[in-house]
Amino acid sequence: MAKEITYEEAVKRLEEIVTLLEKNEATLDESMKLFEEGTKLADLCNKKLNEAKQKITIMNKE
Repeated sequence: MAKEITYEEAVKRLEEIVTLLEKNEATLDESMKLFEEGTKLADLCNKKLNEAKQKITIMNKE
């Protein structure tokens, strides 16, 4: 089973993808793959942030 990527790793990779896309050097196919990967990473980051927010909310109620 593959190790789940951390929030920090996902953000770093997102930054790399943005840089690559901004350079406009990738082919259309490469750009589409990068965009798809970026979308998945953004969703993962959003999920992890929501989970952290829920944990903080629970800890504050205790």
